[in-house]
Amino acid sequence: MPVSLADPRLEQLTIWLSDLPDSLYLSVDSLESASADASGRRYFRVACPTADGGSLIVMDAPPPEKCREFIEIAGLMDGAGLRVPQIVAADLEQGFILLSDLGRQTYIDVLNADNGQALMLAALDTLTDWQLASRPGVLPVYDAAFLRRELDLFPEWYLGRHLGRDLTDPALRATLESVFEPLIRSALAQPQVYMHRDFMPRNLMAEMSAMTAQSTPKPGVLDFQDAVYGPIGYDVISLFRDALISWDEDFELDCLVRYWQRARRLGLPVRDDFAEFYRELEWMGLQRHLKILGLFARLWYRDGKPRYLADTPRFIGYARKVALRYRELAPLARLLDAIEGRAAEVGYTF
Repeated sequence: MPVSLADPRLEQLTIWLSDLPDSLYLSVDSLESASADASGRRYFRVACPTADGGSLIVMDAPPPEKCREFIEIAGLMDGAGLRVPQIVAADLEQGFILLSDLGRQTYIDVLNADNGQALMLAALDTLTDWQLASRPGVLPVYDAAFLRRELDLFPEWYLGRHLGRDLTDPALRATLESVFEPLIRSALAQPQVYMHRDFMPRNLMAEMSAMTAQSTPKPGVLDFQDAVYGPIGYDVISLFRDALISWDEDFELDCLVRYWQRARRLGLPVRDDFAEFYRELEWMGLQRHLKILGLFARLWYRDGKPRYLADTPRFIGYARKVALRYRELAPLARLLDAIEGRAAEVGYTF
């Protein structure tokens, strides 16, 4: 879809592209919208006959968006063997980056019953490559304060702003604290590795033309500027419990067991007991689900982006299902039932 220049920021971007070396052979007039996300970033596609696929991607990430972090983490991921966009040109002060184009199809666009296992296992293999490259002291640490800030989005924006709950209610505060504290302890007790932090199907690019019955190409990895050093289970569970697609529990468990077995063979620090590993995954996922519920409400009430609220029922479902499995999380299950007015099925219990 062609872009409109009735946008000062876009005019600035167009001038920057026009001033890049002629040797790039950019067709600036071809600039079209590629995608946007929940942050202030936007992406555009520009024709470039000398590039693979005939196009490049332009990231518009106005300060304080994380341009420098994006470039640094792209280098780390490239060094770990991941398929990530290559940096063609950048202006960090203005917040513009010109990138190689990994294609037009995300996992969300192509996943189906026939290719689901092959694509998800390829994603997990890519994740293990990233985790194996981990070193402490390189990325920001996903520590207790970080976890608490994220969890606090749930009462502030979802319960308080969206549902109108009285956040000074002692019973409500006690319920939340009885759940938040064990979730934080569980996350911090996990082995720590590099985390993408948004490792989900919409941020993985599929190269379907290279997929055969014998092999599945590595997914392209996007949106990694928020990477941190944290719990090994975070990205694993994020891949399967997403806003746009849900999996049967048998399928999910099969893939998770395969990841766990491969991780152990490769020497990643996963638990020796799969049941313990799975419990940590579920609790980590619950922390993320509560954060996302608050984040999606904030995107509407603070940032004027209402479309994300449509995805909250799926995350409520994820959260309730986990809360019902574990006795320690029963207070949250009761709270979710009270605010949603309905119950959910319970699946496997470990």
